[in-house]
Amino acid sequence: MKALRLSLKGAMAGAALMAASALAPAAAQAPAAGSPTLDAIRARGTLICGVNTGLAGFAQPDSQGVWRGFDVDYCRAVAVALWNDPNKVRYVPTTAQNRFTALQSGEVDMLSRNTTWTLSRDTSLGFDFTGINFFDGQGFMVKTAAGVRTARDLNGATICVQPGTTTEQNLTDWARANRIRFTPVVIERLEEVVGAYVSGRCDAYTTDVSGLASTRSAQPRPAEHMILPDVISKEPLGPAVRHGDQRFADLVKWVHFGLVGAEELGITAANVAQAAQSDARPDVQRMLGRSGELGQMLGVDNLWMVNIIRTLGNYGEIFERNLTPIGLQRGPNALWTNGGLQYAPPLR
Repeated sequence: MKALRLSLKGAMAGAALMAASALAPAAAQAPAAGSPTLDAIRARGTLICGVNTGLAGFAQPDSQGVWRGFDVDYCRAVAVALWNDPNKVRYVPTTAQNRFTALQSGEVDMLSRNTTWTLSRDTSLGFDFTGINFFDGQGFMVKTAAGVRTARDLNGATICVQPGTTTEQNLTDWARANRIRFTPVVIERLEEVVGAYVSGRCDAYTTDVSGLASTRSAQPRPAEHMILPDVISKEPLGPAVRHGDQRFADLVKWVHFGLVGAEELGITAANVAQAAQSDARPDVQRMLGRSGELGQMLGVDNLWMVNIIRTLGNYGEIFERNLTPIGLQRGPNALWTNGGLQYAPPLR
């Protein structure tokens, strides 16, 4: 009887071991979850990107109707990762009010449109923010001739603001906390709210400092407008995609981290081809597809970062090309090695 019990116990243990052995390879070899968004994008042959209606430095068509800007370059980078072609993007201009509906409804595949990452947008609106590509904060702009020096001097002022933005709530919260009285002038379309400020309908215009710098740079005499030193909020800006498609979110996320990582490693548009051939650093070899299978992990070619950097440059080059000309400094958007906040997880 004892021998029988030992035999049964051994048989059960062996069966359990065989079952575990059979399951292990299946789990390791299980195919990655599909991506309805990527499938749809590839089927149509074009990425549809929601951008601003026109914000200098970030997203604006040039005199030939070609969209250019910091946010635009992120759309182009995703297209390069997919097809090695930055022109396979259709841009959909969106306002502060309709941008979220456009993403939720599937009208656009992604938003690359100076949009602040907040808890409610990340949860109740059903979005995934894929990174912070611009650390910003809300400020105020006034006419230089007004003699205003700080935001506290705006007590009793009329202030232009767009609805449906974090800006509107921040303004109310700041005024209440500092016992500042103001009259809001709420206008949805960007060009109209800027027009109201420029024409003198309001004493000040408030939005993210990046937006203020963009608006000021577009004026005939930028020196007539002053951005006050006060920054009253944190505004982490970045691309957003819909919940439920982690494969596509991963791609957009790692495009950003790849751009930052390339700057960290000193890989530029000018030297990327040479670096791919001769830079022996393991991090460089992985990033540029000479070792490992990072591209395949994202569902794209292993040379995805070579193609992106060769076409658009690294994060710093994209910033310098688009945002330095409108007067924005790197500030918190400098690399972490230079005292900033931009930091890429390891590409490995």
